[in-house]
Amino acid sequence: MFRGALALAAPDRAFGGFSGLLLEPDGAILAVTDQAHWLSARLQRDPEERLVGLDGATLLPMRDSNGRRLSGGREGDAEALARLPDGRLLVAFERWHRLRVFDSPKGPGLPFPAPPGIAALPPNAGLESLTALADGRLLAIAEAVAEDGTAPAWIGSGNGRAWVERRYRPSPDFAAVDAAGLPGGGALVLERRASLLAGFSCRVAWLPARALELPELAPRVLAELAAPLLADNYEGLAVAEAADGALDVLLVSDDNFSFLQRNLLVLFRLERLALASS
Repeated sequence: MFRGALALAAPDRAFGGFSGLLLEPDGAILAVTDQAHWLSARLQRDPEERLVGLDGATLLPMRDSNGRRLSGGREGDAEALARLPDGRLLVAFERWHRLRVFDSPKGPGLPFPAPPGIAALPPNAGLESLTALADGRLLAIAEAVAEDGTAPAWIGSGNGRAWVERRYRPSPDFAAVDAAGLPGGGALVLERRASLLAGFSCRVAWLPARALELPELAPRVLAELAAPLLADNYEGLAVAEAADGALDVLLVSDDNFSFLQRNLLVLFRLERLALASS
């Protein structure tokens, strides 16, 4: 169920390029940008729980292990965000493929064990999807799709010291660009397609917990956003459990710092029954 959308804008030149996204049950959000910044804010909702605004939005620069501000480009292309079981923040970077862990957005980013082989991924098709699962493990999926229609994926321990390779099969012509673990197990995956004629479209797909144990991760598509709906370059997906047991599903789009695109924040409500019957 659609619960509202916002077009985000600010005069700060660093504002935009949003990718990884987190949503807390109290409405607090945290996002990363592909120019090495954090965005923190809180969702504002009306009495019917529709999204009507943001409160307390703050943009902060990311920092390296020495506390120095990360630059944009190859050094600061942050694409995915997860909260570890111990509360720390794990960020995946593209171009210079790596994982970094932060105690908070104000702190330095320290090295974190990454899935084997990510250094060989194409520069602009690295780990776009990263999330913590309900059992404390990590799920990581690369954007790069091979000729067989699958993409590299990994299930890792919460400390990153043990990764098991999987293959993820997106919808044809789509690629995985984010993931969000579900409170009861399994995950949602955001898939994106870009076409010169049709523009952007995205799909939200479901990986049940049992599917994560298979060598090939084959999700079930739950929903699609394509023109004339609010179609854009969605790259961030977050899930939080609502008070009534339903799930809030939040999407954010990456404007690529282009006047032709928008930073959209879109909220949906997903009933648990929808997952059980899919």
